[in-house]
This record gives sequence, C-alpha cells and structure tokens, in this order.
Amino acid sequence: MKHTSLADLPCPVARSLDVLGEWWTLLIIRDAFLGARRFDDFKATGIADNILAARLRRLCEEGLLERRLYQTRPDRYEYLLTAKGRALAPVLAALRRWGKEWTTGPDASARLVHATCGHELHLGITCPECGPSIPTEEVRAERVPAVAS
Repeated sequence: MKHTSLADLPCPVARSLDVLGEWWTLLIIRDAFLGARRFDDFKATGIADNILAARLRRLCEEGLLERRLYQTRPDRYEYLLTAKGRALAPVLAALRRWGKEWTTGPDASARLVHATCGHELHLGITCPECGPSIPTEEVRAERVPAVAS
C-alpha cells in the first residue's frame, strides 16, 4: 500500500511522520540506541528481512543512520546513529514514558540514564522563561500562520 507523502505539509509534526511514521522505524532507532549495529542485531524485534532492509535504507537516506563497511568478502555493513538520529532520544523517551503510564504489560525496556552521574532521566516540558518542568495541564497548543521555511 502506497502512503501519501506528508513531506510538503506546512507542519513539522507531519514532516516528521513522513520520515518516522512507519511503526518499525522508531523500534530500529530504539535498538540502535541500545547498541544494535548490524542487520542481524535489528532482527530481534521480529521484523521481516525485506522490511528491515527497506527501513534501514530509508533511515540512511534520511541521514538518521550511517551505513559503514565493517567487513569485505563478503561485504558487510553496520548502521550507526548520526547526530540527526541521536536527536530522537527525547522522542523515544516521551514514547517510553507515555507507554509506561498509559499501556499495560511488562516493561523489559532499558532505563534512560545520565551517562555522567548514572541517575535515571525524566522527561518534561520546560519553559525557557519560568525554568521548571511544566505540568501537561498547563500546556496548550496555539495555531500560528504558516511560515515558509
């Protein structure tokens, strides 16, 4: 089934979904954060080989992963997060937090920890003026006129 592209819509959420909206995509990125690098590493999710190959190719085309040769005869590649891919850490953290609160089932996922001190991280929305984390009840969305990028 061919999906309609959202890439040209005047909305950063829509454009992000154009890249990340396939359900395996964020699981591949999650696994890359957890250390997966090689094709077989990413198969732990149960994804079919043809879908995995297509998703890895797209993530490389979009600049979220870098494909790097690690063996010749036969050629084998590893997939490494780029800065653009690593910038998805807060997205994964938000999905993890939401899933822990609003879905049921076991939690076999990894904890998110501060590499410097080892404490578990907490995600929140902050105001650059007020500073502290803002409760979701105090957050509202406001439409703004479309601006050319």
